[in-house]
Amino acid sequence: MDLIDRKLLNLIQSKFPMVDRPYIELAEELEIGEAEVISRLEDLKRQNVVRQISAIFDTRRLGYKTTLVAIAYEPEELNAGALFINRHPGVSHNYAREGSYYNLWFTLAVPPDGDLQSTVDWMAQETGALNYRVMPTIRFFKIGVNFDMVQQRSAAHNYNPDNIGEGTPAPDWNQAQPVSEYDKTVIRELQEDLPLIPRPFDDMSERLGIDNARLFALADEYQERKIMRRFSAVLHHRRSGFRANAMVVWQVPPERAEEVGMTMAQHSAVTHCYERPTFPDWPYSHFSMIHATTQEECEEIAKEISESTQVTDNLLLYSTREYKKTRVRYFVEDNEEFWENEPELEEVVQD
Repeated sequence: MDLIDRKLLNLIQSKFPMVDRPYIELAEELEIGEAEVISRLEDLKRQNVVRQISAIFDTRRLGYKTTLVAIAYEPEELNAGALFINRHPGVSHNYAREGSYYNLWFTLAVPPDGDLQSTVDWMAQETGALNYRVMPTIRFFKIGVNFDMVQQRSAAHNYNPDNIGEGTPAPDWNQAQPVSEYDKTVIRELQEDLPLIPRPFDDMSERLGIDNARLFALADEYQERKIMRRFSAVLHHRRSGFRANAMVVWQVPPERAEEVGMTMAQHSAVTHCYERPTFPDWPYSHFSMIHATTQEECEEIAKEISESTQVTDNLLLYSTREYKKTRVRYFVEDNEEFWENEPELEEVVQD
């Protein structure tokens, strides 16, 4: 990647322009032509640096139930178990991680009429798991993946969907919002990968029977209602140069839960920060995701966080294989298509 590629990636990560000719707007910012922007994005997608350009929705506000799941397998059973779990359409992230008894970690979302616990129970039984824990989010402190591709460092936005630490949170911060059947139709369109053509929104609007102005107004409305976070690109962090990632888990005293969570969230290298339930065999309540260019840098960041919070009991869980990383597809049929497609697996090499 050259400097223009890196500047382009910075632009499309934060807020992709929702206008009739978005690639012209990006081109003007970069002082190049529209065709060159499209060509560069084609190359970046071919290299799998850019995974997808689409809307990002708030799972809970759409009525979906979501959780992180930790499963322990015998080493020889891990791969088969992960591949089976991958086939569920509600599994968006699935990683083998080293550093604890639980060696597979994945996120699961089920529709409003689904049940998380029974789904995980079934998965564990079908795959011969040794043990498993369902770890739903108690509090969000930060969701804000962003990589400064020019400076080659994480520059995660301090986006806090639950308004923790902002005085009195909105009473409906953790409640599903009303979503009409028409809203669901629009969401199905906005969640799909945007085509790399001069007018990429036209076909989407035509299928909905509206014009682009109305489509963009609906996207604005969904953001105001907080069911949609933004329209942007998602990068493959390792292909982008951020080859090391650690899920750092922390044992935090309950009386310091909010204070420590907010302090962790302020660090620009922390892309996600959550509070989750503890268990007799799992005393770690706070989860912070760190992305860096090297493993040594991850460890240095964890040390900085420890010093700023005075919390010393932690584990760094490094991913060793990415089994799946995608966006949840909302309001789609759970059909055979999902259960037949096996994603390409990637070994994770920590530099």
